[in-house]
Amino acid sequence: MIDIKLIREHADAVKEGVRRKGNDASAVDEALRLDEERRKCIQHGETLKSKKNTVSAQVAKMKSKGEDASAVIAEMRGVADEIKAADDELRSVEERLQAVMLSIPNLPHLSVPEGKTPADNKVIAEWGEVPAIDFTPKPHWDLVEKLKIIDFARGTKVTGAGFPVYVGKGAQLERALINFFLDQAAGQGYVEMMPPLMVNEASARGTGQLPDKEDQMYVVERDNFFMIPTAEVPVTNFYRDEILHENQLPLKFCSYTPCFRREAGSYGKDVRGLNRVHQFNKVELVKLVRPDRSYDELEALRQDAEHLLQKLGYKYHTLLMCSGDLGFTQAKKYDLEVWSVGQQKWLEVSSVSNFESYQARRMNIRYKPDGGGKPEFVHTLNGSALALPRIMAALLEQNQTPEGKVVVPKVLHEYTGFEVIG
Repeated sequence: MIDIKLIREHADAVKEGVRRKGNDASAVDEALRLDEERRKCIQHGETLKSKKNTVSAQVAKMKSKGEDASAVIAEMRGVADEIKAADDELRSVEERLQAVMLSIPNLPHLSVPEGKTPADNKVIAEWGEVPAIDFTPKPHWDLVEKLKIIDFARGTKVTGAGFPVYVGKGAQLERALINFFLDQAAGQGYVEMMPPLMVNEASARGTGQLPDKEDQMYVVERDNFFMIPTAEVPVTNFYRDEILHENQLPLKFCSYTPCFRREAGSYGKDVRGLNRVHQFNKVELVKLVRPDRSYDELEALRQDAEHLLQKLGYKYHTLLMCSGDLGFTQAKKYDLEVWSVGQQKWLEVSSVSNFESYQARRMNIRYKPDGGGKPEFVHTLNGSALALPRIMAALLEQNQTPEGKVVVPKVLHEYTGFEVIG
């Protein structure tokens, strides 16, 4: 969440940042009102507690002199009741203030371009060439049906639409991609983590899934757990409510997990095949860094994700997301999209984001500066490296042969043990 001091001192700038994201800024005024009410409650409570201390001292003095202190004791009990009421009121105000603060989105970084829709995103980098194919390429859903490597129909029978089953060489290729991504991340200094696939409410709130994305998450209602939409949630929460030392930073983690998303409201041609599914595999990169290094670390994180696309030989471009197309928690975000030769369109395969201190403030993750002084909040970053469904779709489409076979990229041969599917 945003620092309440920033709202107090720069309310108009905060409102403008909220509006840049396309959100209603009225919550900023409500936060200011509740913050003022909270400070008045604190002052009132401190006045009452001071009065109680004075009366207590008076009772002790009277008793030491053998005087009747019953009237003063009755007054002290009345003050105690007032203190309890004041504490209850303060707790209520703080809870309301916390709820309002959680509803205010992160502010976009000054380098984020203005815009309202995906059409306003900026292409900042391009790499690779469209494969030369002298036949009409098929979309991946036709290829996998012929090759019998992904079964959408039986996945729908077993669970429901959006839960594909990978079979035979399809499963082996999926596993090869995961291992390749993890090995590349390890070579770039990321420590592998295998986290739980369910998180509690505090974890979901910490990374910003709550209260913004409840409708997109699968909930285990009996135990009040949430199926993770991305490894970002458990991995970033690993150090929640802890104070690190500056010499531990940056912390870099990679994690493979299945991910679960309801994708409520998704329909039409853009959800066909692997384009949008409810359960999918992904390798996630997470960083906890010093604030003064976070934007350098963002560029390094983007390069780590792009490196994988180059290794696989994809044509891709990098988008700098405009203010209106940023997520609730992000200060700056890049999307990486690969070209789908079978569908003739761009497919998003990675988002790389800097959250600054927004998540860390929710999770209370701080570090002690080496030079001493008050603990500061870390900055958190994450990026997909990479999300598997569309990577698999683009791989199958751009490496297909006229006979309907698929040639496996050379960098994966040591992981698959085969070079061709079909």
